[in-house]
Amino acid sequence: MRQSLYNTALTKSTIAPAAVRAATVTGVAVDRMTDQGGFRSALVAVNVGVVTDGTHTVVVQDSPNGSDWTAVADEFLQGTEPAITSSNDDRVYEIGYTGHQRYLRVVVNVTGSPATGGFYDATIQLGWPRRMPPSRA
Repeated sequence: MRQSLYNTALTKSTIAPAAVRAATVTGVAVDRMTDQGGFRSALVAVNVGVVTDGTHTVVVQDSPNGSDWTAVADEFLQGTEPAITSSNDDRVYEIGYTGHQRYLRVVVNVTGSPATGGFYDATIQLGWPRRMPPSRA
């Protein structure tokens, strides 16, 4: 098997690209046990387009069961969860996860009563599966 990122990682969407967001959005759960063996690493990527108003604060949450969610403690994050405004939009933000919970998701809390809001999505890249290469559906 050739050494490549394709053979050691799998990307899952937690917040799908959609219309401009002006209110808080909660992403769908991503199961780290996907593909019959689990992934030992995770990277959250938030791809931000234009943000016209409001503050859009990214929060990474984890859960042992997919029902009980808590914000991930800073000790289990690599990088910083951004607070995105019109002055720091048009970027990709990356946050590493080193915790041990099975499920992950992204929540973006919106404050400031935006009239138009912002456009963004979020993915979770799962890495280093116990069985390589990962299956793709």
